[in-house]
Amino acid sequence: MTGTWNRIDPIRQTEFANAVAVEIERVLARRDQIIDDDAIGSAGRIAGAIAAAIALLQPSELRAIDTMQERLPDRVLQFVRILAAEAGGQATEASASSGFEGRSIHVSSRPAGRDDVDSMRVEDWAGRVAGPTFLEDNFGISRSTLHRWQRSSRVVALRTGGRKHVFPLAQFVDGRPASGIREVLSAMPNPRRAWHWLIRPAAVLGGRIPIELLKQDLVADVAVAAQHEARMKLA
Repeated sequence: MTGTWNRIDPIRQTEFANAVAVEIERVLARRDQIIDDDAIGSAGRIAGAIAAAIALLQPSELRAIDTMQERLPDRVLQFVRILAAEAGGQATEASASSGFEGRSIHVSSRPAGRDDVDSMRVEDWAGRVAGPTFLEDNFGISRSTLHRWQRSSRVVALRTGGRKHVFPLAQFVDGRPASGIREVLSAMPNPRRAWHWLIRPAAVLGGRIPIELLKQDLVADVAVAAQHEARMKLA
């Protein structure tokens, strides 16, 4: 199964989420503290969605999370409360520590638009990011290799102030950037807007997420979609 973890298609992912949800609902139904059937159903669906997302993580990311065993329950509770606050409109901005080089990820009450990403903090919209030190220590990517990839547009680098850059972790597969990022950056030279497009469902790709397709080696499909997106913005 090694090397196939990131090739779960959307249908199988949904089936997996539903299966987890059913099992969670059965467990919760046996707990005396939870008697609301609607609450049990909601909890099951939430757990299923989280489990399906975890199934898409890289093995290195799962191992990194596993090292946080003592703090993990608190982190998970904090994360779920952030989701609840966002969904209920109880806060305009909630935050949770990402654990990556001491950086924080802020969850905004509204999704970032294309115009927002140029001015917003990277952590507010780009997902998990890390600097060269983290990538070298945890992914085995040397600074010289990272610099070479950056200069050849093989990796998305997001500037956070001055000349400092961070790198979204979702673009790496087995310690290397996913194939096709160069083609996307060629069509969308602005790294922030390119990454914003890469991590969100694209209508031209049938609602699929471009970066996940690149991880499945569907470079041609994503490259054509990126060129189409760029033309639409110029029209």
